Amino acid sequence: MRIGLVSDTHIPEAENALPQEVLQAFRGVDLILHAGDIYDPHVLDELEKVAPVLVALGDDDYVRVGKRVKGRHILELEGQTLWLMHISPRLYVTRPWLKPMVLEPAGDKSPDIIISGHEHKALVESSEGILYINPGSPTLLNYKKGLGTVSILELNGGEPHVDILQL
Repeated sequence: MRIGLVSDTHIPEAENALPQEVLQAFRGVDLILHAGDIYDPHVLDELEKVAPVLVALGDDDYVRVGKRVKGRHILELEGQTLWLMHISPRLYVTRPWLKPMVLEPAGDKSPDIIISGHEHKALVESSEGILYINPGSPTLLNYKKGLGTVSILELNGGEPHVDILQL
């Protein structure tokens, strides 16, 4: 299974519209996961022309963006448990004030993979048996306007594989 990962599109603040390079990068994916800070729900409509979309509500997403958006999605795909959320739990260590912005894991199955955004920088990191992925931002990478990054996550029943794509 190929999954397109994107976060922090910030449309129309960063760009007027979703860059076409994002849609090109996601050609052939089975699913798109957006880790929040969408701003304009039309971005999701554009992405859905490529594949089904699930979205984590971002800390700057004040507009109601529909049923496909939750505070956190928990998915079982190809034998892996994925959590899709906007702010990664790994930030709690250095920024404890962020903890209330993320749902507590009580009762949920522990994740194998956590996909998040918020930081505007691409990251693939393993820690204590969890793979953390931040696809960066296609429009505001490192808080600089211009083409940034998205990611492709490959799940085929074995070890997950992640590619960060510079647009």
